[in-house]
Amino acid sequence: MTSGDPFDDVFRRQFEDHFPSLFRYLDRLSGDSALAADLAQEAFVRLYRRGSLPGDTRAWLAAVAGNLLRDDRRNAARRLRLIEANSSGAVFGTAAEAPDEAVLAAERRRLVRQALSELPERDRQVLLLRQEGYSYREIGKALGLAESSVGTFLARAKRAFQAAFGEIHGAPD
Repeated sequence: MTSGDPFDDVFRRQFEDHFPSLFRYLDRLSGDSALAADLAQEAFVRLYRRGSLPGDTRAWLAAVAGNLLRDDRRNAARRLRLIEANSSGAVFGTAAEAPDEAVLAAERRRLVRQALSELPERDRQVLLLRQEGYSYREIGKALGLAESSVGTFLARAKRAFQAAFGEIHGAPD
């Protein structure tokens, strides 16, 4: 495609409109901002290679990015098994201690991520996509759900998250 091609212009607008939200979704889902940036970028590369926009670009990108994350986790688990099998027990450095506010914020993020990790994958995806402002229609398309059932999935996922967070945080039911 040449510069000035109508698809290039539309693609650039789609990238500017959707990359930040897709990145935040993947960052929250994975807990790894570098991985989230790589996966969001790869989703856009695939969109560009496709050469045309799907009917619902935002949902298509979320679905592709979710598949990329699933593939990465599968590969990471495989790599971890190989590393552990060949590990000499070496310990690597730890992060420096942060000021009080940063520590409290980091602890809150850790608790939220821990609670999210207790949920089934679909519940995490529904919650995080909604948090990023995806519509019920977009969530349905991204996750292969009927739009009419997204609200039910979302309500169930919210209850499961609140229960998991309460258990982890020690809050009463």
